[in-house]
Amino acid sequence: MPLREEHERAGNWLFRWRSYLPLLVLGLALIGMRDFTYFLNDPRWDQVWKAICLAVSFAGLGVRAHVIGYVPEGTSGRNTLSQKAVYLNVSGLYSIVRHPLYLGNFLIWFGMLLCVQQWMLGVICVLIFWLYYERIMFAEEEFLRREFGEDYVTWASRTPCFFPRVSQWKPPEKPFSWRKVLKDEYSGFFAIVATFTVLEVISDWVVVGQIKLDVGWAVFFLLGLIIYLTLRTMKKKGMLEEIRR
Repeated sequence: MPLREEHERAGNWLFRWRSYLPLLVLGLALIGMRDFTYFLNDPRWDQVWKAICLAVSFAGLGVRAHVIGYVPEGTSGRNTLSQKAVYLNVSGLYSIVRHPLYLGNFLIWFGMLLCVQQWMLGVICVLIFWLYYERIMFAEEEFLRREFGEDYVTWASRTPCFFPRVSQWKPPEKPFSWRKVLKDEYSGFFAIVATFTVLEVISDWVVVGQIKLDVGWAVFFLLGLIIYLTLRTMKKKGMLEEIRR
């Protein structure tokens, strides 16, 4: 099989299983916690560092939310069976980067691994991400090239693959939909909350030998859990459909 077709086939296979990659990242983070020490050997500075890492992950979620909120109907989104697109989106974040959802994913995972303070894990995360998603991005772009021809080539030629070119910003053509964001991203939101809470518990256990959870982290987790359960219930009962945007 020619290499181009082989890469596309591999990318389509990885596309169907991409939702499981975070489990590998979480596994690496837990392995890295074995030799954990507080940032600058100071519990207070460690909390500051964790807040910075949490902000990186939430920035990734914000990127995803922006894309989902403005994305037109009929694009891949969260489907796992096959590529689909009835509309070539070239506005909003897609005007400055070709794969903004994957950029958001990277920031989410990278923030989690930075929290562990094993710098080699950050390098490994970058390599895993690139090796895994390179094939997926290749398959997606081959699909879009066939679907949209020269329109796709023109857009892709001026738009970076992964590192945004902010100077090219073009406002979104569609109105923002909170309904889409709440429906699609509530689980990702809680995954960040739960992961950082678990890392906080494990870090204290490794350093001081006690399983504990500070009041601030407990409130953070409970609020996240309430938001998650509320949105999950509303989605199951169809209540989110009543939100116009």
